[in-house]
Amino acid sequence: MIESLLIANRGEIARRVIRTARRMGVRTVAVYSEADANAPHVAEADEAVLIGPAPARASYLVAENILAAARQTGAEAIHPGYGFLSENAAFARAARDAGLIWVGPPPAAIDAMGLKDAAKALMIAAGVPCTPGYLGDDQSEVRLEEEAKAIGYPVLIKAVAGGGGKGMRKVEAARDFQDALASCRREAAASFGDDRVLIEKYAARPRHIEVQVFGDSHGNVVHLFERDCSLQRRHQKVIEEAPAPGMDAATRAFVCDAAVKAAKAVNYEGAGTVEFIADASEGLRADRIWFMEMNTRLQVEHPVTEMITGLDLVEWQLRVASGEPLPLTQDQIGMTGWAMEARLYAENPATGFLPSTGPLTHFRLPAETLSQREREGPDGEAGGRVRGYGADTLPPQPPTPSGRGPLLLPMGEGVRIDSAVEEGGEVTPFYDPMIAKIIVHGDTREAAAEALADACAAVEVWPVKTNAAFLAKCASHPDFVAGDVDTGFIERRLETLLGEGQASAVVAGVAATALVELQSRDEAPTPWSALDLAGGFRLNGPPRRRMTLMCGGTILEGELLDVDLHPEDLLVLDEDEVVVFESGEAFAFRRPTTDAAAHGGESDGAVISPMPGKVVSVSVKAGDTVTKGQTLLVLEAMKMEHALAAPFDGVVAELNANAGGQVSEGVVLVRLEASEGLGTGG
Repeated sequence: MIESLLIANRGEIARRVIRTARRMGVRTVAVYSEADANAPHVAEADEAVLIGPAPARASYLVAENILAAARQTGAEAIHPGYGFLSENAAFARAARDAGLIWVGPPPAAIDAMGLKDAAKALMIAAGVPCTPGYLGDDQSEVRLEEEAKAIGYPVLIKAVAGGGGKGMRKVEAARDFQDALASCRREAAASFGDDRVLIEKYAARPRHIEVQVFGDSHGNVVHLFERDCSLQRRHQKVIEEAPAPGMDAATRAFVCDAAVKAAKAVNYEGAGTVEFIADASEGLRADRIWFMEMNTRLQVEHPVTEMITGLDLVEWQLRVASGEPLPLTQDQIGMTGWAMEARLYAENPATGFLPSTGPLTHFRLPAETLSQREREGPDGEAGGRVRGYGADTLPPQPPTPSGRGPLLLPMGEGVRIDSAVEEGGEVTPFYDPMIAKIIVHGDTREAAAEALADACAAVEVWPVKTNAAFLAKCASHPDFVAGDVDTGFIERRLETLLGEGQASAVVAGVAATALVELQSRDEAPTPWSALDLAGGFRLNGPPRRRMTLMCGGTILEGELLDVDLHPEDLLVLDEDEVVVFESGEAFAFRRPTTDAAAHGGESDGAVISPMPGKVVSVSVKAGDTVTKGQTLLVLEAMKMEHALAAPFDGVVAELNANAGGQVSEGVVLVRLEASEGLGTGG
């Protein structure tokens, strides 16, 4: 068995690997950039090595620095996690050439599945059903457009070297093809250094089905059932689950057999995921499921498979890499109940899901409601758990068919949290904005969906924005609960899932009551103190029980409540400002200034850079008339393109951005003025 392990990654996956390694008695080595010097994964490892500056290209993507860290610490093996260098065959070869154990598939398998066009050709030869499309070498704009027309719209443009939804565009009609192609190529080049693409037929009602496979060096390959990752936004997974809703036994057998066949075709070893696209317009059917790609690594969503099988996939990875056979045979692997995972992102749904960065002044996730002992080790020493995650805090589970107990069990209360950050830390603009994964397990799909919605609604984060409320709305939507899902689920219901983003009357009342109480503490008590702070009283009528408040630039009234408030009910910033959490959202309230009240909190027309990034394109010039929602410019940050739109109808009065230029967070890029006759667009 491996005795020492370097984790060539960061965030929650580094912590996840460390957790299992510690349980197995394996010494761990973390690597970190300058931006991650105080990150949790650094503190939790037995040893940590600085590998470079903040940008990933200068640290986590520098293979030489990681190999040097392994030599320096005497690490025996390297676990690449996911992302970064996890599917880099050259890095895998370099690690092996350096005498290190590579916790992953052979470099040849990574090569075989690394390019989508080559992988599909290989799968066709192996008898695995593949999506109709164009995989040719001719990458001219004319040829690609001709092939798209021949396939028939809608089509999907996909980066040949892509992954994670980057470099992918759906095209509905021929008139949109060239713009989508150009955008896809830019994103693919920025993310993968390769702008080649392929064209695929877009399924009428697509479902994203994937199968977890495992192979060893003894020729054994098994599957651990399927996952459904259909709930997506911009091709990025939002909620994943296992098993797939509506999957009957015959279809499951077909798709899992195809996945095993795909893995055997490349002599696969270790953990891998074979991804399929299904046309679910008539339900899940074997004749409408096609191979899409294979991810030659552990997936972000692997916990849902762990939750239904009771198996620790990281332990399996370490055992296989050590030369052991797979711990179980196919007929010994079973599944129980239903599991779901939601990706908690530091992003603001109200601004088009733009990433949010900054300090984590307040950070509470649902598993923290467990007792302190459950968050600590059995001897009381902190670190024995990661937010309540540990086998000895969990309810007993039935043994596997082999008679051996599961290697990993669902958390107590059915909730598990894999987090990248902790309170007091910071979300930086240098890496992926996913800050945690919320995973639940239930006896039924309905129970799992309810547990996930409740868990997401319990998230409290400030001042960084998150998608927690959006996730809670997704998990509780009646169509999702009914299993009526496909990759267009969110897009079709986006307005409903976003909601109004406004505080409820109860929340405003809590804020008003809290502000009265806070301000009263600093005054000599009189019979009229609370009433005066709430706006005074009338001699000829009952006292007014309302307070004027400002929340997110909006003026509103909060009615004082006859309740006792406790410190844990809200976050107090100062005596004039409080934050109240409701259903995963955070609302900051304060008494408005005279100027703000006079303007009603309306936007002043400033379009501000939400994060550091590069200006990809500018669509307007000073003096142009624009309409509400019109794209003004496109900003690239965190390897994704983000369109910034006009907040109302108006005229471009100020333009401070040029295509190709770098901008800092908080900079006014465009300022609009309402022109005569245009108003503010309602």
